[in-house]
Amino acid sequence: MTDLAVVDTGVPDGVPIVWLGSLGSSTAMWERQVAVFGATHRCVLIDHPGHGASPPTSGSLSIAGLGADVVAALDRADVTTAHVVGLSLGAMVAMWLSAEHPGRVDRLTLMCTTAHFDDPDPWHERAATVRAGGTGGLADTIVSRWLTAGYAAQHPDEVAAFVAMISATDGESYAGCCEAIAAMDQRPALSEIAAPTLVIGGRRDPATPPIYQETIAAGLPSSRLEVLEAAHFANWEVADDVNRLLAAHLDGSNDG
Repeated sequence: MTDLAVVDTGVPDGVPIVWLGSLGSSTAMWERQVAVFGATHRCVLIDHPGHGASPPTSGSLSIAGLGADVVAALDRADVTTAHVVGLSLGAMVAMWLSAEHPGRVDRLTLMCTTAHFDDPDPWHERAATVRAGGTGGLADTIVSRWLTAGYAAQHPDEVAAFVAMISATDGESYAGCCEAIAAMDQRPALSEIAAPTLVIGGRRDPATPPIYQETIAAGLPSSRLEVLEAAHFANWEVADDVNRLLAAHLDGSNDG
């Protein structure tokens, strides 16, 4: 069990939104959402083990274990029920949370993610690479998947900040998360997710192309699928579009 770092901001007595980020990220990845939703909601941002301000961990990790750490963090923050927003690894954890602890999730948003990868080998290879040389050696390649080439060329300072974010991530914790992703298959659990769910994909996402989000949406009892012109970090690259969709989802105006 890892005591995950939590950033608790926004309106203290507002309806809470829990934000769970990507592999290699910190809570800073949600800056463009918190700037909007922090004016009306309590925003609870949680770092994965060894990411951001969370302490590192070692040994085998699993999506269930990462999810249990999030539950413990929510308990410490006195968050019993919340809207939950996840991207990539964060969305994988959010799926587990929604299936295993349905009473804790009011509305769910899953961005640029998958319930399963058919080939686990690339994840094991990435884990081995990071254990051998740290996260910095992969940072440029990973950011090239987070943002489209055109956007990256126009925003070099943002690219540099994301490279630094990945490079600061603990290598062993990152590798353990890779192994958790490799072993994951949440497709059977999708039908157990009762929360109304917004599924967002990036049409130009090379890490989790829209076919993965289509599979998730098809397996959920209550879902809405939106595909945007973005790469993996849709929440950053097309923040206004994501925020608009999130606002409509959270207030229920797109239901039915």
